Amino acid sequence: MTVTDQDPTEHADQPDDDAHKGGGDRSARGGERATRTDSTETWDDGLIARRVAETAEGDRFPMKDNRSAAPTTVTTLVHEGSLRSRLEALRELVGLSRTRLDSRTLSGAGRVLDEAAARRRLSGQHTVVAIAGATGSGKSQLFNALAGVTISETGVRRPTTAAPIACSWSDGAAGLIERLGIPPRLRRRPLSAGDGESPLRGLVLVDLPDHDSAAVQHRRHVDRILGLVDAVIWVVDPEKYADAVLHERYLRPMAAHAEVMFVVLNQIDRLPGEAAEQVLDDLRRLLDEDGIALGEYGEPGTTVLALSALTGDGVGELREALGQFVSERGAPNRRISADVDIAAARLWPVYATQRRTGLSEQAREEFSDRLADAVGATAVGEAAERAWLRNANRACGTPWLRLWRWYQDRGEPTTGRLPSRTQADEEATARQRVEQAVRTVADRASAGLPTPWAQAVREAAVRGSQGLPEALDELTVRAGVPAGRPPRPGWWPMAVLTQASMTILQFLGGLWLLGQIIGFMAPNLGVPVLLMVIGIVGGPLIEWSCRMAARGPARRYGLEAERRLREAAAGCGRARVLDPVAAELLRYQEVREQYGRVVGTGR
Repeated sequence: MTVTDQDPTEHADQPDDDAHKGGGDRSARGGERATRTDSTETWDDGLIARRVAETAEGDRFPMKDNRSAAPTTVTTLVHEGSLRSRLEALRELVGLSRTRLDSRTLSGAGRVLDEAAARRRLSGQHTVVAIAGATGSGKSQLFNALAGVTISETGVRRPTTAAPIACSWSDGAAGLIERLGIPPRLRRRPLSAGDGESPLRGLVLVDLPDHDSAAVQHRRHVDRILGLVDAVIWVVDPEKYADAVLHERYLRPMAAHAEVMFVVLNQIDRLPGEAAEQVLDDLRRLLDEDGIALGEYGEPGTTVLALSALTGDGVGELREALGQFVSERGAPNRRISADVDIAAARLWPVYATQRRTGLSEQAREEFSDRLADAVGATAVGEAAERAWLRNANRACGTPWLRLWRWYQDRGEPTTGRLPSRTQADEEATARQRVEQAVRTVADRASAGLPTPWAQAVREAAVRGSQGLPEALDELTVRAGVPAGRPPRPGWWPMAVLTQASMTILQFLGGLWLLGQIIGFMAPNLGVPVLLMVIGIVGGPLIEWSCRMAARGPARRYGLEAERRLREAAAGCGRARVLDPVAAELLRYQEVREQYGRVVGTGR
């Protein structure tokens, strides 16, 4: 029920000017003298033991002498199964989030874990209940009425209660009281017939200073102890029950602790007729506006009562409700559970999201396609296809066409200013494409994530993109078009042999005609002309047929080169960008699951 963050080492043990004045001051000093005089006669649990032979001031705080009693065995608090699971999930959540969230964001959850662990080590048989209220509300008077003896100083001087005072109805509560920082001189015991017969056995009641006190130290005591007790009784009076400070600073922030709160309208003896019921109804309305569930009709929530501590009217009803509340021994766990609820609500903005998050397959494929475009996978495939076709033309083309192409290749410049400038421009464009691809995939992966996790995803993508263009350039060299000539299909030797036969036929026909011209052979134009025609027509025809037959293998060769480069670029991008991004998303999914267990959706 922490309201403000205070130093838990601040104790209520104040100098004499902060303690009670008058008789209360003398009583405290008398108690200190008794403790110093006979240190062997103190209570085993730290409570003050006073003897009947002390001064009259000491008699105002009668105590049950329990010096001869055997040491009390303290049974520590046991968290119920669901609460234990939630605390374990919260501890795991904080551990997983330390590298992604700042310590200030996790400080509230860390305090809940620390206080839950500290409370678990202490008595589970006791319930610590604080009585809080504004100046003049009569909380100290109610404290005395519940104890059945004057323990806390009351009067017209304000503020009357300068330091917290604890009253325990049974032994074994020393650790709980020490945790509150209440010194031994401010610990009391009520006068009762016997611990076993007391309906409030197990209760540790703490009277707090005024929460609206002008003294800053008093307000610090209130805020600190409210974060440590198991339950609280808010005492309001007919004049200040609607005070904005009470509702805005305390009740509204503590709405989750409704099941461990009592709201008591005191001083109803000052209200005539049905005015008490009207004020009580208005108080319930204000509590409902504060978001505090009211325990009406048997439902769990805050108990709202009207009483008069001065006349005793309604005090018995509060004592009965308080006795039942303490006997259940569930307040410590309910209070810790409410603290976990509040911590989870404060962490909602950094864990919760209203939409599905992560990288879809489409986003991954688009990222790979962008990298493939950046390295020019399509152009590499087309170049490989052209190389295959060019090799086919060289192997199956006519000698005259191959000679002409060789002559053209010699005449073209191999270097020049324009190609160099174009290559530099292409490299710059490729780098821009890579950077754009990384930004796009980072934006898609972080879309919908809470701010800290979205930032972590973007940072992971940026770290992975460093050196990515250079790595892709190396891949282009290694996984591009293989060096040397492309592989040849089995029918190429036959095509080359046939093309050579066509050339031989041309030569035979030409030599035959030449022999006839010079008179070496008998005139016969038909055969040599036929041979030349077959060679001249057959050569281009075979070349065209081979080109048609080579399109399929060339296309497959180009696609294989493109696929190989695409896979290499995708693998590089996956290792450098997608995997780190996926790791951050997986971490977020883990903490999101743990957060679901904390809020109770994963139980």
